[in-house]
Amino acid sequence: MTWRRLRVLIQHLPPESHTMTALRNSLTAEELAEQSEGGEPEKGRWSQADQLLALIADRVARLEYVTVLANTGKGSKKPTAPEPIRRPGAGAPPPRQQMTEGSAETLFRLINGGAA
Repeated sequence: MTWRRLRVLIQHLPPESHTMTALRNSLTAEELAEQSEGGEPEKGRWSQADQLLALIADRVARLEYVTVLANTGKGSKKPTAPEPIRRPGAGAPPPRQQMTEGSAETLFRLINGGAA
């Protein structure tokens, strides 16, 4: 086996393998902080289980947001919507447009039969 082949095999081990865990555990606190700051999960490898877990986490965060929003008083500051977990191969989501008072009023009239 060549050194290149060994390197390729190690690089393609799953993140939860003993070897990858040992490599992560050998990092110093500075190296770990640097990697967490500059990490790009969208360039990593995710299994189907990782994808499904991220989807579940996004849905739970959205349910929590909607629950808090529904129970927030009229005068209180509304929470910001949660950002979805970044996925491999996907860029950052486009910024969401905020509904203005005028467009909300128009939508309310359309829903309540104002277009007829």
